[in-house]
Amino acid sequence: MAHPPEAKAAIRHAYVVDKLDLEQAAARTGIPHATARKWKAAASAAADDWDKARAAHSLTSSGAGTIAQLVLHDFLAMYQSTVDAVRDDITLPAMQRAETLSRLADAFQKTMSAVAKAAPDLGRFAVATELLSDLAEFVAREFPDHRAGLLEILEPFGAFVAKKYG
Repeated sequence: MAHPPEAKAAIRHAYVVDKLDLEQAAARTGIPHATARKWKAAASAAADDWDKARAAHSLTSSGAGTIAQLVLHDFLAMYQSTVDAVRDDITLPAMQRAETLSRLADAFQKTMSAVAKAAPDLGRFAVATELLSDLAEFVAREFPDHRAGLLEILEPFGAFVAKKYG
């Protein structure tokens, strides 16, 4: 049975944008699962990879903040492994170590600047989180009788802060 092109577009949309699995997307549109699998495979062979489109849509719909977090996370992991390698390589001349560390510091500064521009809320969230942590530590140390009350407030407030800044 021939299906209208809109049916294929509806399944692709349900799979890519709505993030349904292929079986659910097919059920939503009333198309047999086997047909949906064939359409997905044919689209992939024609350079329309639904899985790549789905991943790209996830990144773009989650915004610059999420992308900035991913970039920052990856950069910091590479940064730390490079610093460890430079520190542990005793055969590396001192001048080359200094030059490498200088380049790393420059790359770190540029990356942090780019992340701050792409996701200014990341910095605000970090400050808010640190402030809440400092408040909890201060109350525990200076006003131990009020710890339970503060914890009762901090849990929902922490979720509020995460939603607002995170």
